[in-house]
Amino acid sequence: MARRKLIAGNWKMNGSLATLGELDGIRTAALAAPQVDVAVAVPATLIAPAAQLVPGLAIGAEDVHEADSGAHTGCISAGMVKEAGAIFTIVGHSERRGDQHETSHDAFMKSAAAHRHGLAVILCVGELEAERDAGRAERVVQAQIEKSLPDDAHADWLTLAYEPRWAIGTGRTPTMDEIAAMHAIARAKLRQMVGDTALDMRILYGGSVTGTNAAEILALDDVDGALVGGASLTAAKFVPIIEAAAGLGD
Repeated sequence: MARRKLIAGNWKMNGSLATLGELDGIRTAALAAPQVDVAVAVPATLIAPAAQLVPGLAIGAEDVHEADSGAHTGCISAGMVKEAGAIFTIVGHSERRGDQHETSHDAFMKSAAAHRHGLAVILCVGELEAERDAGRAERVVQAQIEKSLPDDAHADWLTLAYEPRWAIGTGRTPTMDEIAAMHAIARAKLRQMVGDTALDMRILYGGSVTGTNAAEILALDDVDGALVGGASLTAAKFVPIIEAAAGLGD
C-alpha cells in the first residue's frame, strides 16, 4: 500500500533565533518535493518564530505535558504549543524515556492530550542495546506500542516512529534486514490493535539517518519516512534526506 513518505526533523535542545534561517532552505526543498511530507520539531522557544518565518512548513513541538493546565512548573501543554504555531508534537522519544524516566503510559497520556487539542502525533518506540542483545527487542517494542498507543489512534493524526535507542546520535544503525523486520513487527502489532487503519498508518525509522543511508532505509517495506535528529539541524544535511525520499517516488 502506498503511503506518503514523511521526513521529520527533531532539533532536540539545539537551535536559536540565529539558526532559524536553515528552515528556509528546508522549506524550499519541501516545496520542490510535493510528493513528500516534511516537518520539523523545534524547541518550544522557537515554535512561534519558526512558524512565522516559514509559513507552509510543518512546525512541531518536541514534547507536551499530559495535562491541559495546572501546577506543572516548566512544562508546556498541547494547547500552548498549538497556540504558538505547532501542528504536531513528538511523544515518547527515547531520550525522554531514558533521561526523564518517562513511561509508555506517559506517552499514552501525552498522545491523548495532543489529539484533544488537534495536534498530530509522532509516537516513538524502541529498544535499548542491552534489550536487543538479550533477544528481547521484539517484545519490548510490541509492549511499548501496546501501552503507548491511544485508544482512538488513527492514521489521520498518529504516526509511529521506531528508533532503536542505541542508534540515536551514535552513528550506528541496525542492518537493513533488522530495520525491515522491526517495522513489519510494528505494523503487525498496530493491525492487531486498530485493525486495517494500521495499513494507512505511517511508521518512521529514526536513528542516525543521513543523506548517505536514507535512500536504502526509505526503500524498505513498511518504512514510511524518517525521524531525523542531528542531520535536521542544517539544510545542507537535511535536504539530501528529503531528496532521497522524493527520488523513491520518481
